[in-house]
Amino acid sequence: MSEPQGSKLIRTLLDFDRFTADDVRAILNTTDVMAQVLERPVKKVPALQGFTVATLFYEDSTRTRLSFERAARAQSADVMTFSKGGSSVSKGESLRDTVATLEALAVDAFVVRHPSAGAAHQVASWTDKAVINAGDGRRAHPTQALLDVATYERSVDAPVEGRKLVIVGDVAHSRVARSNAALWRLLGADVTVCGPPTLMPQHGGLPEGVTVETRLDRALDGAHAVMALRLQQERMHEARFASPAAYAEQYQITEARLAGAQDDVKVLHPGPMNRGVEIDGRLADGPQSLVTQQVAMGLPVRMAVLYHLLVGKGGSA
Repeated sequence: MSEPQGSKLIRTLLDFDRFTADDVRAILNTTDVMAQVLERPVKKVPALQGFTVATLFYEDSTRTRLSFERAARAQSADVMTFSKGGSSVSKGESLRDTVATLEALAVDAFVVRHPSAGAAHQVASWTDKAVINAGDGRRAHPTQALLDVATYERSVDAPVEGRKLVIVGDVAHSRVARSNAALWRLLGADVTVCGPPTLMPQHGGLPEGVTVETRLDRALDGAHAVMALRLQQERMHEARFASPAAYAEQYQITEARLAGAQDDVKVLHPGPMNRGVEIDGRLADGPQSLVTQQVAMGLPVRMAVLYHLLVGKGGSA
């Protein structure tokens, strides 16, 4: 496998605040290499042989956790799996002590998912090992944004620069929305977020240049990509809308509502989906949908991220 282009070893992927467009392009270029690896009869390379990756998941996950573990093993790394249930957390062990314990066991990289915003940043402050934010509260989910960009660009065979992304739904509680808005803006795209006023961030929290719209028809005008977000009722502490049916009546993404978008508009969803609420089921399964491709893209993207953090040359973050 050829080495990626770049200048310095990336040590953390917490968000995109310290990344340049070139840093991101280095990871996306390596993603293409990893995708080629996965097309071989033997879908494994020794790129990370001798390294150990620990997944620390304090929240439930299917796609993110499994793809990170598969990404590590596909490069011949060892994997240590930690979950809150069945661990010493139930006995009162702190996150810091857990990190220290795993570091003493010669872990080289931590993949962290936690319900508290900033948890991955805390882990990075306690260790000099590689740290990847796999989702922290409402704050960030950078590898999801990377795979969303990679999925879209592969589907249209063009960069996102100059394109318009519209993110629709529960933006207030969505780390996916924040990371996608930051990444697409970094790469030169226009970004609009849309939803009920009660589901929009109330005190900023969005990257500079992002447009906020509450009318779906205006938001979708000219869109090249539309991302529907799940209503994260587990993060809501009060009623934000009358009912799921009332939300769907105004904001569900349907084929008819995409009439004002570009003819080749693509539809994304980070999952899990509530069919019939934020997205019409027929649209989710239709030719405009990239949902299945997003899941598949998670593997080469996370392979590329692990490679860059542990041995690759590709950025300054």
